[in-house]
Amino acid sequence: MKPFQTIGAFSAALAVVFGAAYGIGAAVGPGTSAATPAAGHGEAHAQTAESPDLTPAGLQVSESGYTLDLETRSLSAGRPGTLRFAVRDAHGEPLTAYATEHTKQLHLIVASRELTAFRHLHPTRDADGTWSTPVDLPTAGSYRVFADFRPAGAKEGLTLGADLTVTGRYEATAPPAPSATTTVDGYTVTLAGGLRAGAESDLTFTVERGGRPVTALQPYLGAYGHLVALRSGDLAYLHVHPHDEAKDGRTSGPDVAFAATTPSAGAYRLFLDFKAGNTVHTAAFTVRTDH
Repeated sequence: MKPFQTIGAFSAALAVVFGAAYGIGAAVGPGTSAATPAAGHGEAHAQTAESPDLTPAGLQVSESGYTLDLETRSLSAGRPGTLRFAVRDAHGEPLTAYATEHTKQLHLIVASRELTAFRHLHPTRDADGTWSTPVDLPTAGSYRVFADFRPAGAKEGLTLGADLTVTGRYEATAPPAPSATTTVDGYTVTLAGGLRAGAESDLTFTVERGGRPVTALQPYLGAYGHLVALRSGDLAYLHVHPHDEAKDGRTSGPDVAFAATTPSAGAYRLFLDFKAGNTVHTAAFTVRTDH
């Protein structure tokens, strides 16, 4: 197979999906598996056995009577576009009543199958229930779109997932190797703690700049950080909760702590959003579970 492919219409879109799956299978190693499309839908489902109490989110396009209807199925790499979708109820009608979670009615996550590209977006909703947001995705390949929300009156939130193809010149890439430290926009972020298969674990991120602790982290989405964790291979979406909420607009830091529930052994990508200097920064980590 040539290292580069030009991705265009239907046949080339298939090449993206299979090429991305090949790259992931080589990268994640033991304990994870590449996603297998469900018949007729192309949606990814977990291939590993896990406790019903720890079943991850984001693997299904429909759950509890709600369906993620992704109107936009394809975008072009490196070019601004608009992503449109709706959440439909059991009768096929667009959902228009949402509870507010972490200061938003809906959180939209877009991640490449190789987990090297990530976007955390907050779309706007029209009166007819259609959500839309501008997005610019850097590389071609197969992506997963996650809608994280709670219908008004529901006790539990949902995370639904659907596939998105990004066309362009494709090159398979692998996530960075596991490391406890990463740098983004001049900030150094260090991770303490690890993930335990089949259990909840604590994760603490410490933010520094120029060798000094950052004690002026600003509130973001009701806390001092927002963490998304995705399992390599099928991109299962983990349940993550901050230990502390932001207080009356006060700054904090340098530590931001979370509790994460990990359904299985394997490799995961952690994406930490934090706000400093009036800008949201995203620090990414590759982590393998403790067996």
